[in-house]
Amino acid sequence: MTLPRDYRGQSCALSRAMEVVGERWTLLILRDAFLGVRRFGEFAAHLAVPRAVLTDRLATLTAAGVLQRRPDGGRREVYVLTDKGRALWPAVRALSDWGDRFYPSQGGGPRRVYLHAGDDTRVGEDGCCTGCGAEVPVGDLVVAPGPGAAPAGPDADPVTAALARPHRLLTPLLPRTSVSKRG
Repeated sequence: MTLPRDYRGQSCALSRAMEVVGERWTLLILRDAFLGVRRFGEFAAHLAVPRAVLTDRLATLTAAGVLQRRPDGGRREVYVLTDKGRALWPAVRALSDWGDRFYPSQGGGPRRVYLHAGDDTRVGEDGCCTGCGAEVPVGDLVVAPGPGAAPAGPDADPVTAALARPHRLLTPLLPRTSVSKRG
């Protein structure tokens, strides 16, 4: 039996937020969108999520105004975080940090670290640069492999392979030509 998408009888802000971001796969889709994943095929390959589920989650996030579909310069469209979607960064980051703290990777330490693009210094869990002390907006963050990152193997999907190098958040992770015609 499928669970309902709403929390009937609940009127708090958390229940309303969970109606948008609380379904399985949704937070991972959002994480990937922050990392620069933009195309359906990229999400599908990196997450290994069933295509029907991915279609549903992307439609829900788009209808809620968290993602926006835009032309990519060709026949296809890409998914881009809106201002409303970018406002979810502190929650996505906090959950990732919580996971690193209580469920660390086998490699020891976080899989990803965040750096301030302005001075290439690590950004703490509080969102502030450990070098200059400034609060760093999501668009000024660079994600880099951390000490717990496993090396991308030869069979890694293009997103996993690209994440083996530092990359500025919110910028396209892969060039337009890197995804098959199906994606």
